Amino acid sequence: MRVISVDPGYDRLGIAVLEYSEGKEKLLYSGCIETNKEKTLNERLVFLGEEFAKILKKYSPDTLGIETIFFNKNIKTAIGVAQARGIILYLAQTNNCQVFEFGPQEIKVAVTGYGKSDKKAVFDMVARLLPETPKDALDDEYDAIAVGITCLAHYGRNK
Repeated sequence: MRVISVDPGYDRLGIAVLEYSEGKEKLLYSGCIETNKEKTLNERLVFLGEEFAKILKKYSPDTLGIETIFFNKNIKTAIGVAQARGIILYLAQTNNCQVFEFGPQEIKVAVTGYGKSDKKAVFDMVARLLPETPKDALDDEYDAIAVGITCLAHYGRNK
């Protein structure tokens, strides 16, 4: 199984590509797609879609792991994130990826063993599980890697 995993956002979209081979998870790519804050939301969404499509083409994953959206106090931001998420889901489906969604607690349990872990604990465990994780990775990148680890833990070891 080769999974592309996403921490959704329209300001910054965390992405990782992982696969399970030879008895362990392997990080093939991680990064963030950042959009220009001076552009309109529509322009930013188009840019995200174009960049995500390039990564899909380059790595040819068969699976998408994506974090579920949760609404906070800023509804405007949540709607933008939902729109970005929709583009990602569309592109993954049109590229024949099976889609798996994970909530924040589910990700924390898969990575740290504890559903109420803080970000530092998740990031520390990501770095332990995948030592090739870039030391200067941004939060969204770490989150995407954690989603990928979760997806492989749940579905990737039998393929």
